[in-house]
Amino acid sequence: MEQQPGQRQADSGGPLNGIVVLDLSRALSGPHAAMMLGDQGARVIKVEERVSGDQTRSWGPFVRGEQDDQDVSTYFLSCNRNKESITLDLKSEEGLATLRSLVRRADVLVENFRPGVLDRLGLDAAAVAELNPRLVLLSISGFGHDGPQGQRPGYDQIAQGEGGLMSVTGSGPGDEQRVGVAISDVLAGMYGAFGVVSALVERDRTGRGQIVRTSLLASVVGVHAFQGTRWTVAGEVPQPVGNHHPSIAPYGLFRCKDGGVQIACGTDAQWRDLCNVLGLDPRAEDMGSGHARVARRDRLVHILEEALSAWTAQDVLRALETAGVPAGQVRDLSEVYTWDQTLSQGLLVDVDHPQLGAITLPGPPLRFFSRTESGESEVTRRHHTSPPMLDEHGTEIRTWLEEVVD
Repeated sequence: MEQQPGQRQADSGGPLNGIVVLDLSRALSGPHAAMMLGDQGARVIKVEERVSGDQTRSWGPFVRGEQDDQDVSTYFLSCNRNKESITLDLKSEEGLATLRSLVRRADVLVENFRPGVLDRLGLDAAAVAELNPRLVLLSISGFGHDGPQGQRPGYDQIAQGEGGLMSVTGSGPGDEQRVGVAISDVLAGMYGAFGVVSALVERDRTGRGQIVRTSLLASVVGVHAFQGTRWTVAGEVPQPVGNHHPSIAPYGLFRCKDGGVQIACGTDAQWRDLCNVLGLDPRAEDMGSGHARVARRDRLVHILEEALSAWTAQDVLRALETAGVPAGQVRDLSEVYTWDQTLSQGLLVDVDHPQLGAITLPGPPLRFFSRTESGESEVTRRHHTSPPMLDEHGTEIRTWLEEVVD
C-alpha cells in the first residue's frame, strides 16, 4: 500500500510498512494485537472515547508526568506503543462519519467489543464490505462470537479458569492459580495478529479482505499443548503439579544452599550428566529411565535437593553449564531488564513521551534479517514511538482524511 500523506511512521520500516490499522479496541487483547502490527511498521490509528479514552488509561500503577501534574498509566504504556490517538464521539453522526472515513482508508480494523456492538455502530459485515471490500476485520471476544455463551463478557482471569489453564497451574490439586500476567488477553492478541497477517496474504491473492475471529477462551484452549492431548487422547484429567513438569523428570525448581535453581533433563543422557555433576548414581533406586523418574518424582526431588543442599545456586549453575545440562535461575523483572542477554536481543526500546520524557519500554520480541552474499543483515525496525496521549494526533489524522483521494 502506498505511503499516505501525514503518515507519522513513514520512516519506521518493517514488513508491514504502508499498512493502515484502525484500532477500535480497548484494554489488552485488541490493543496488543494492534501494537504487534505497529511494531512491524503498520500505521496504527487508535480510536478512543472523547473524555476518558481507553479504560486502561485509568489503571495503575501510575507515574507523574514531568510536564504537568497528570498521572500516566503504566498499564496503558505496556500495550500501545507505535500508535496514534484520535478521539471520536461514536454516538454522534459526526463521529460515525469520521469512523466510516477511517474504515474506507484502512487495511485492517481491530475490535474487541462484545459481539453485536459493531453491528449497532452500523459496521456489520455487509456494511464493512460495502465501505471497504479489502478490509481485514479482526474481532476478539471473550468466549466466541456464537455458541450458547457467545454473549458473555470476557476478562482474563475468568477465561483462565473457564478455559482450564488454572486447573493445571498451582502447587497441587486444590491450589489452582492464575498465570501472573493477563495471558489469555495477550495470547488472543498474538493469535489475532497472526490471523490478520494471514488474511493480508490471502488478500494479495483474492483482492478481498476477510473477517478474523478469536477469543480469550480460544487462546487459552489453543495453548493447552500436551495437557490437552492428555485428556483428548489418553483420557487423563491433568492436575497442577507446582514447579515440576508432569511428564518429564527431573524438570523443575530445586532448592540449593542459598536459593533455587531450575533444572531440566529432557533425556536420559542429560540425567546421567546431572548425576555426574552431583556425584549420584543415575541407575540407583530404579531412576535410570524417564518413565521411572516421573513415577517416583517426589523421591527424585528429595534425592536431588539433598545433594544440592551442599551447593550454592551460582556454583551449581556454572557446573551444569559446563556439563551441558539445561539449568537456570529465577529472575525478578528488575534482573530481567538489566540482564545483558535481554539487552542483546533488542527487548527494550527507548522512546520520547510527551509528558514523561525519555522512557524505556519492553520491546517487540521479533527480529528480522535479510540474506546477503556475506551472510545476513538485520533489518529489524529500530525507531519506535511512545504510546500516545489522548487525541494527540486527532488534528493530523483529520487532515490526512481530507487529503487522501479514494
